[in-house]
Amino acid sequence: MPACLDTRLQGTLMPCGHRLPRRMQGWLVDRDMGAGGRGEVVVAGVRDQEALSDRLIDPESQEKARVVVRHSLPVLWIMPLTDNPGRGNLTASLLPAVQLALDDLSRQQTPLRNYEINFHVIDSECNIAKGLKAYFDAICFGPKYLMIFGGVCPSVTSVIAESLQGWNLVQLSFAATTPVLDDEKKYPNFFRMVTSDNTVNQAVVKILQNYKWRRVGTLTQDVQRISEIRRDLTKQLSKADVMVAVTESLSTDPCVNVKKLKDMDVTIIIGLFDENSASKVFCCAYSLNMFGGRYQWILPGGYQGSWWEEANSSNCASNNLLTAMEGYITVDFTHLSNRQIKGISGRTPEEYDETYNRELLQRGLVASKFHGFAYDGVWVMVKALTRVIESVRHRERYDIHRNFTVSSKEIGQMVLDSMKEICFEGVTGQVMFRNGERMGTITLRQFQEGREVKIGQYNAEELELNHLIKFQGMQPPKDRTHSQRWDVSVPLYIILLSTTGLAMLMALFFLFFHIKHHNHWVMKKSSPSMNYLIILGTMLACTSVFLYGLDGSLVTDKVFVMLCPIRTYILSVGYTTTFGALFAKTWRVWTIVKNKEIIEKIIKDDQLWIIVGGMLLMDLCLLTCWQMVDPLRRTVEEFSQETAPGGEDVNTKHFLEHCESTNLTKWLAIVYGYKGLLMFLGCFLALRTRHAHIHLLDDSKYTRLSMYHVTVMSIIGASGCFLTQYNPNVQLFIMTLVVISCCTCTLCLVFLPKLVKIRDNPNQVDPTSWLQCDLHKEDSETSSSSSSLNQGRSLESLRTENQQLWRRITEIGDQLEDVAMQVLEEELSPPSPQGHEVRLRAQVCSEDVPRTNRELFDDINSPEHIQRRRSVQLPILHHAYMPAIGGMTASCSSLLRSPDVPSAQQRHMPPSHRVMVTGL
Repeated sequence: MPACLDTRLQGTLMPCGHRLPRRMQGWLVDRDMGAGGRGEVVVAGVRDQEALSDRLIDPESQEKARVVVRHSLPVLWIMPLTDNPGRGNLTASLLPAVQLALDDLSRQQTPLRNYEINFHVIDSECNIAKGLKAYFDAICFGPKYLMIFGGVCPSVTSVIAESLQGWNLVQLSFAATTPVLDDEKKYPNFFRMVTSDNTVNQAVVKILQNYKWRRVGTLTQDVQRISEIRRDLTKQLSKADVMVAVTESLSTDPCVNVKKLKDMDVTIIIGLFDENSASKVFCCAYSLNMFGGRYQWILPGGYQGSWWEEANSSNCASNNLLTAMEGYITVDFTHLSNRQIKGISGRTPEEYDETYNRELLQRGLVASKFHGFAYDGVWVMVKALTRVIESVRHRERYDIHRNFTVSSKEIGQMVLDSMKEICFEGVTGQVMFRNGERMGTITLRQFQEGREVKIGQYNAEELELNHLIKFQGMQPPKDRTHSQRWDVSVPLYIILLSTTGLAMLMALFFLFFHIKHHNHWVMKKSSPSMNYLIILGTMLACTSVFLYGLDGSLVTDKVFVMLCPIRTYILSVGYTTTFGALFAKTWRVWTIVKNKEIIEKIIKDDQLWIIVGGMLLMDLCLLTCWQMVDPLRRTVEEFSQETAPGGEDVNTKHFLEHCESTNLTKWLAIVYGYKGLLMFLGCFLALRTRHAHIHLLDDSKYTRLSMYHVTVMSIIGASGCFLTQYNPNVQLFIMTLVVISCCTCTLCLVFLPKLVKIRDNPNQVDPTSWLQCDLHKEDSETSSSSSSLNQGRSLESLRTENQQLWRRITEIGDQLEDVAMQVLEEELSPPSPQGHEVRLRAQVCSEDVPRTNRELFDDINSPEHIQRRRSVQLPILHHAYMPAIGGMTASCSSLLRSPDVPSAQQRHMPPSHRVMVTGL
């Protein structure tokens, strides 16, 4: 089959005589360009093209028609020819702009004077299957196209754009705004005149950042193009750290979706929907009172003209609709340049717009916002093809071969390189491409009093706003209802911390005091290890006050979550440590009082450690199980909204932060029940030992008082904190008051009496040690003093020793009775030789006294001890107090029986047999 080939562009024309499919015939728009014509618009009109070629070949026809033979530059135009809801027939609206560009092109002298651009239009129908079939038919059966013009529907355009590189074609779109086509690696041969929706979304993000709106909601229409815009917008919002509170897709009843936005407290709403849906949405917004100073609607994409009048499909009146629309902001690409300068076509944007609108009126068509980009798109193709023709001519002129040819691949690469170098001033502004994208300007408009007013623009990542922007409130709306945290007052927190710090300083002072005097007999008699635990527990309890005062206003949410279990552990362990030490000391007193068979029962500190350790182990196990099974976490409790006094456009919602778990009530019941049982048992033991007085445990009285106080204050604190859980200031005050009260009172009751005793008796030795029991030299190692009781001897050995001592006391008592009777007889009778024998016998008895005791007696005879000796009485006829001859001291006697109750022998002793020993 013979081919009609051009000598310069080999393979650019289809085989001669070949016809396109029948369905593509009949769409002819033949425009006679005249002598200076530069192009025609043809829709698969093969028959008419052949007729025109016949006229061009016939010399007579050429002379008659005065037609200059020019070479055709075929361009494939892909557009939906059917009406698009909301847009009308886009192709019909854009055709006058394309023809106007060809008219302006014909009036200029360009390198294309011997060429004409032929647009072959195919209908994509916005359907992938049908659009691809029409595209492949045009490629296979049509001429060899140099470029592809158009492309609107994202689904069809994206598939065709991905295949361009294989066909060595370049596509220029003037209406495809989808962000999907931004990928240069995937679509290297795709260019577009219109600014991408990606840039529009960037402008939206800039507006949000300018007014510090960090929380928004989106309401979108469920169509492919809008869904792609929403996905890109969501990514950009995420990068800008703007939270999307809720994303709603319009359903059959838009009011349901709008109400959900209101329920989610969304005040900044980004709407992605067409004009018909917009009227329904604003009608619902009016009925739900979602307008005014508290709400801001942002509509990326914008609408044309008085859309609310043409596309009002709602049940709202026009006035109500205008009321709800007042103040909305549209973000859209700039349709025509604001710079009134003549561009490449010789027209200013205003002159072009007037001519275009005049053409529309003549044809009865509706304007399209893409018409300026279609007009400049024709000039882009002219510039690109001009560069290609010049390159081919240059290579032809300097090529060494006579038969010069250029392959399709080379032509495609030349067109691609030419497109990247495009730069001129058009009616839409400066035309240039970066990575296939048009560097355009985004215009911001606001609906004010029934019309849209330009309030700013976005260009090259810079937002410019003018003074015309107005908000219906006193200030820009807030991105959420103003939430006010019920937190702890900082001045109150500082005061409580200062008071708690004083309590901790007191604990440190008593700790230093205890360590300094740990060898003093007063400290040794009061279980020093338990005293250390009391100090440690009070310091832990005071530390918990610091942690309970930290809330969300002072620490981050992450730190607050970490503090929830930590402060619970510290308070519980501190309380158990202090109370456990008091409980252990009270239990020891009760054990001694309960066992009446012995003087004192040996209770070592190791046994007290076991009691306190058991309580702490129980605490840790319970808290660990709680944290593992049902961990404490941060929860926010919100309360009802309150209208601010300043106006209705500002609402305040109070909220409170808690540390809670799912079954918090049950866990608290277990903890309170366990600790309440311990407090009840401790108070019971304290009551049972309230009359006990043990010389070796002289702080038992103050231990009981501390236990009573801790129990009462703990009940008050638990009840008060529960009743004031919604008032953090009062709750922290009650808790601090209880903790400080328990700690300070316990420390003072336990340590202040010891401090007073040590001040009055700085000597580390017990002042009653001179009255200790020392019956015999060989029995000194087995004395019944408090120090010997703590050496760990068995109960059976103590009983045996007690019986031996009683027998020794009885023997000495008999001897003393005989000597005393003889002394009385000698004093009543005249002196006799027997007096010497009596004195000798007394001397022999006195020799039995240890030498150390005699030395002690010499000291006792000093004047300062005379008064103390006068208080010592020796019952003559029964067991007497005999320090001079190895008898028992008063302290030793108190260990046997109560000093307030005299023995049976003492009660029946004749008064004449009781003497005062003053000169021993």
